[in-house]
Amino acid sequence: MVAAAAAARGIFCAGVVQTEKGIGGWEWSGDFCERTRSKSKMANSRYEYVKSFEVEDEVFMPNLIVVRIDGRDFQRWYLIRFSQVHEFEKPNDERALNLMNSCAVAMLEEYPDIVFSYGYSDEYSFVFKKTTKFYQRRASKILSLTASFFTSMYVTKWKEFFPQEKLRYAPSFHSRVISCASIEVLQTYLAWRQNDCHTNNQYSTCLWMLIKSGKTEKEAEEILKGTQKQDKNELLFQQFGINYKNLPELFRRGSCVFKTEVEDIVKYHEDGTPVKRLRRKPRIVHSENIAGRNFWSEHPCLLKELGCFEENVSKIKPDYVRSFLFENKLMPCAWIVIRIDGCHFHRFSEVHEFEKPNDEKALNLMNSCAVAVLEEFQDITFAYGVSDEYSFVLKKGSPFFQRRARFALSFQYNFLQFQHFHYNLCSEIVSVIVSFFTSMYVLKWKEFFPQNDLKYPPSFDGRAVCYPSSDIIRDYLSWRQVDCHINNQYNTCFWMLVKSGKSKSEAQGCLKGTQAPEKNELLLQKFSINYNKLPVMFRQGSSIFRIETGKTTTFENGEKLQNEVIVSHCNIIEQSFWRTHPNILDKEPPIT
Repeated sequence: MVAAAAAARGIFCAGVVQTEKGIGGWEWSGDFCERTRSKSKMANSRYEYVKSFEVEDEVFMPNLIVVRIDGRDFQRWYLIRFSQVHEFEKPNDERALNLMNSCAVAMLEEYPDIVFSYGYSDEYSFVFKKTTKFYQRRASKILSLTASFFTSMYVTKWKEFFPQEKLRYAPSFHSRVISCASIEVLQTYLAWRQNDCHTNNQYSTCLWMLIKSGKTEKEAEEILKGTQKQDKNELLFQQFGINYKNLPELFRRGSCVFKTEVEDIVKYHEDGTPVKRLRRKPRIVHSENIAGRNFWSEHPCLLKELGCFEENVSKIKPDYVRSFLFENKLMPCAWIVIRIDGCHFHRFSEVHEFEKPNDEKALNLMNSCAVAVLEEFQDITFAYGVSDEYSFVLKKGSPFFQRRARFALSFQYNFLQFQHFHYNLCSEIVSVIVSFFTSMYVLKWKEFFPQNDLKYPPSFDGRAVCYPSSDIIRDYLSWRQVDCHINNQYNTCFWMLVKSGKSKSEAQGCLKGTQAPEKNELLLQKFSINYNKLPVMFRQGSSIFRIETGKTTTFENGEKLQNEVIVSHCNIIEQSFWRTHPNILDKEPPIT
């Protein structure tokens, strides 16, 4: 039984397990629910059909997997909210770049399948070894975990690099998968990114030197319009006495991180002499040409895990590289659910000593993060969460990341060329929501656990699923709430038995084959617990949505009713909830 395995592993609260067996025959009435005995043919829940809408997104071998992350509203001159608020030095903030590099090192330490990474400014690309089976090569899981863990490290390490600066709002990152059909595609991709580093840095250096000399931003842009590489070098040298080639390599070349073998002390002899062993540790390098055959050939680990570059890249074609972007387009005019789950939260809950079977502080932390997500992203209309999972429902026809202006792939070709996407980008939506949720989790930790330090960074994975109608969305949410009840009831029984002195295997044996009424009886007779009197949050999960406050905000073109995001613990399977809150799943106007 899946629930038994979850309880044995120490899941911290109800609903973390997705039950694989049927949950048919549920009748919802009164306070919550009672299970009726059903025939074997009714084994599958009436709601579990919603799983059929999930689409596989495996990146098949022998394609090489690259995950590229980019800061959301970070520090490039055209996305400067984060850098302005935190007063980053222009055009380059060395501390901010070293923070990014430190997070990249942590990525290679956490995930052995990542064998190489390259980054500059607010972006980093992570290359997985060619034989990787990391989370069975599912693009959504890979990109969401990458963005989540990187975000977690960024928030955790902030004080190490900015000890005097408070993190004023939650940073978050986009991520996407590039499926490289060959080592030659990977080589071209890396050459493209490093060329972008040089082109962008040269332009930014000129732009900010002109601005610091008294020019307005518009004037500086006009001066640089149409200039070539040599023109910019001459401008820097003649007007500001700057030799571009003497600027720090970190700024001009970017940073690559990969593992090399180094001697490391593993223990000491009785006489105090060290015992050394060769170990692979991440190393940061600022190479002039990371896509060059000579650089690659100098590092046997890269040759072994990825392959060799036969010749140097003669010409970079961004359109060619862009064709390998692995992108699932989400259907228009459909409801979108982004579901996130804690990664290895059974271990996380044990290390942080969460109360079993439910830790109220941990659940309220999850709820607080979900509230922050709804406050940040107005297109999310509803969220439902249990244990370490949350489902976020985007409005039907949501423009979230539609027509999103993406900066030109290379300034070299057309500096102000923008591209527009007329469809929802799965990777953008999933990664940003997962990343922002992770960021809030780390930032809010002390608010809910003031006496406990966060012993290691948490991470979450996520996926997007499209549903064609509001009826199916309600069935999806009903499925999650049914799962909440099943898992919480089982876990409550399991942990009460364990706390009474039984081993975990004995507790599993006691519960094997029991039905809901039998579990209720066990709790009542053996532990004097009336299951229906347990806190409603444990039994029904948490629903988050907006309600109108009755207050209005005045704008130039009129007034708008204010709303606030609330947390409710209620039965969302009954139609009465949706009748009371019709605005949540209102029909959306057609997309024009």
